[in-house]
Amino acid sequence: MKNTATGLAFLCLLLSPLMLVASDAAQITDDTGRSVTLNTPVTRVIALYGAFNELLTALDAADCLVARTASDAEFPAIAHLPAIGTHMRPNAELIVAQKPDVVLQLAGRQEALVQAESLRALGIDVLTFTMESFEDIFRVTSVMGELVGRQEQATVLVASFRGRLAALYARCSEQKQPRARVFYEVRYPNLLAAGTCGIVNEIITAACGENVVREPKKLVRCNEETLILSDPDIYIVQQGPMNPAPPLPADRPHYRALRAVRASRVLTADEKRFARPGPRAIDAAEELSDELLAYLIRQSSQ
Repeated sequence: MKNTATGLAFLCLLLSPLMLVASDAAQITDDTGRSVTLNTPVTRVIALYGAFNELLTALDAADCLVARTASDAEFPAIAHLPAIGTHMRPNAELIVAQKPDVVLQLAGRQEALVQAESLRALGIDVLTFTMESFEDIFRVTSVMGELVGRQEQATVLVASFRGRLAALYARCSEQKQPRARVFYEVRYPNLLAAGTCGIVNEIITAACGENVVREPKKLVRCNEETLILSDPDIYIVQQGPMNPAPPLPADRPHYRALRAVRASRVLTADEKRFARPGPRAIDAAEELSDELLAYLIRQSSQ
């Protein structure tokens, strides 16, 4: 019996490091229920959505990125990396060649999910995340920190984000004027507007604005009659891939009667800052807050 007990104790001693590794393993679960188990932080990442690259760079983890999409050449920290196609049409062969530990994709569109499954079929771990709100940004930042071993940096970054957002809401609560009524143009012609679902609406709300388009969708098709009836205080024109060269609203015959156009309260928004849920969405909210609060202050003095 004594020898048996001694043998069991020795066996437990041998197994204890294995048990420790197992207990230290981290399981990352994405927003589709897929999980990846990590014994160590990943060191080779490909993000198919630009905001993920921005977040990883903000976490001082750009060195973990081994490739980028064609549209992410604008970021100096990763401009030198090989391009592996586009967000919606990545090149699987180029991705496999980089031997990533994990690929990150944006949830929401069926085509993206199909691409993710195709990469999984090649033996690549793919994590897919939803990015539609400030809370999504905070949550995914924390997950990214765990993924690449930058938990402390993620905690600090999320605290900074939350503090800046809280300051915006505090500024707004001090105003006695009703919120500024805002229309956000996503695309023209074939007018497309931002609805109440998505980061654009959250930016407008944090900036002390009220979206005049009330449909609970991210993107809403509008006709000019509906726009004219809503008659917003502020008209925002998005510029970027979805709206590359929109004419000024003042140059559009049916828009000249809008109070925002008559009073020259037309703003331009960079699509990649206002419509991409990443670190720059906080910057966009602060920028818009300055504009809307200046308008409200002028209104209160009249």
